[in-house]
Amino acid sequence: MDEFVIDGGRRLRGTYQVNGSKNSALPILIATLLTDEDCVLDNVPALRDIRTTFRLLETLGKKVEVSGKRVKVTYGKALVTHAPYDIVKQMRASILVAGPLLARFGKVRVSLPGGCAIGLRPVDIHVKGLEAMGAAASTKEGDVYLTGALEPSKVRFRFPSVGATENVMMAAAAVEGETVIENAAREPEIEDLGHFLTSLGARVTGAGTSRVVVRGAERLKGAHHRVIADRIESGTLLVAVAAAGGDVTLKGAVPSHLTALIKALRRAGAKVSEVKGGLRVRAAGRPKAVNVVTEPHPGFPTDVQAPWMAYMTLAKGVSRVKEAIFERRFLHAAELARMGARIEAHSESAVVTGVPELSGAAIMASDIRAGAGLVVAALAAKGRTVIQRVYHIDRGYERLELVLRGLGARMRRLR
Repeated sequence: MDEFVIDGGRRLRGTYQVNGSKNSALPILIATLLTDEDCVLDNVPALRDIRTTFRLLETLGKKVEVSGKRVKVTYGKALVTHAPYDIVKQMRASILVAGPLLARFGKVRVSLPGGCAIGLRPVDIHVKGLEAMGAAASTKEGDVYLTGALEPSKVRFRFPSVGATENVMMAAAAVEGETVIENAAREPEIEDLGHFLTSLGARVTGAGTSRVVVRGAERLKGAHHRVIADRIESGTLLVAVAAAGGDVTLKGAVPSHLTALIKALRRAGAKVSEVKGGLRVRAAGRPKAVNVVTEPHPGFPTDVQAPWMAYMTLAKGVSRVKEAIFERRFLHAAELARMGARIEAHSESAVVTGVPELSGAAIMASDIRAGAGLVVAALAAKGRTVIQRVYHIDRGYERLELVLRGLGARMRRLR
């Protein structure tokens, strides 16, 4: 099992081209199930979750061809409507096949998904959204069964779930008539999916706002689409530079996708500025303590909470981190404590008392973003840190050790 070995204490400098968004590429890849025609996607990151999605699509009947950052999804054979557990257990996004397959074939069977160990993350919001369009739902032996001919409807979510918004948008794209989604998620990835669905032949307006209108079509065509830049990779690297110190330009990073994080970084003392085609971050010395609360977009992103907590362990003063999106998302706190951090973690909030420095230690990643937080801490720490279970990190970051080494970090992968 791979490990990261990081010798901390080096400032990061240079320029980096941000990868395509994992959280955008996953639903767009799954949306290719809506058509039998060819779909070509550019700027697709080479990640473990992306490879799992390829396997899922091929299991369902699609043919996937990969050439660098370009992915071509074509007709392979008649699609099946059962997403099996051996694939679904590896990635929660697998539940997104429910909407497209149900809309096209009137039935779908999806195993209850797995993924990161960060709370229950229920799929009931997905199911209720599809039920609002006319589906009948049941569960049996760990699988969700959905049946019925969907109709254009008004769907209102009790919480702006990103995945549920994507699922209903994809289902609505294949149903003739107008479906209105209220209290929809507003993340940039939703807007990107809306552009792709429109290129398939549906008409999507309001994607990226709390009210999305989808006018579906009975038959959708193929399309060519470029995936947006990964705002979570961008955010993680912004925080990493702020923690370790240095001067880095992130080409392709979109400032409007990171407004809450940029504001928090500036309050902590980092200098973040917009440059042509990206963002520049400069930092030196210990940060000021800054409180954050994770919220749906455009609030502070939950996926940057762990890197931010690692950053705040070095702050002058006491900061508070409230996790309002997922439960059990403070598993990294205990690992940070092994490095000398002072953190009192409770169910929904953590109090972080800054220390002058962290020390390298043997630690373990528990999920994608927790692992990224440990990397941030290791870059800023004195001495050597060994991070185990980095397969979690590989699910969301493409060869992170090469990225950071290119910016001056002493970091390598041990196999």
